[in-house]
Amino acid sequence: MSLEWEQTVVDAADPVALGRWWAAALGWVVVDDASDEYEIRPAPDRLPGLLFVAVEESRSVKNRLHLDFRPDDQAAEVARLLSLGARHVDVGQGEQSWVVLADPEGNEFCVLAARHG
Repeated sequence: MSLEWEQTVVDAADPVALGRWWAAALGWVVVDDASDEYEIRPAPDRLPGLLFVAVEESRSVKNRLHLDFRPDDQAAEVARLLSLGARHVDVGQGEQSWVVLADPEGNEFCVLAARHG
């Protein structure tokens, strides 16, 4: 028996807008652009993808799952993501080597420091 990680599903008030934002943030391609399900992947035939689905209720607490990204240049990547519409978020992390941001719908994610060695 084997499992393949197909995608991570993200609830969204506006799946198209949020999916477009993440496609721009990650440089990924759109593989499904329906109004109620919007899927992006690193390449059309590469998994896993991110699938944005429409939900009516708004998020009420901190994410129980979040994504971590490790760029070559943390400061430059944080600046680029902020220019796309991300914002800084305090989830009680204190002073750390990573930066916590949120996408336009408030989903937290971390931008890690560059890997050393």
